[in-house]
Amino acid sequence: MEGPEADEELATLAKAIAHPARVQILRILTRRNSCVCGDIVDELPLAQSTVSQHLKILKDAGLVRGDVDGPRVCYCIEPSAVRRLKALVGGL
Repeated sequence: MEGPEADEELATLAKAIAHPARVQILRILTRRNSCVCGDIVDELPLAQSTVSQHLKILKDAGLVRGDVDGPRVCYCIEPSAVRRLKALVGGL
């Protein structure tokens, strides 16, 4: 897993997880099948708007998927993206 494209992909994913709150969110989602934003807020000492901002960054990077469920969005891990991140880090 080397080359300019792999380096760019790793840098993008690393930037997405470069905040401790986003790492915590990934850990929370890994422990569950799905999770609504409110459940995540209950586990973190952050405002709902801050959690939503972190979820957007993770979603934009492809690490998290958000499915609309009525008035809520249920978030879950995107397993293929997490596997790719692990492979890219392992290739360092």
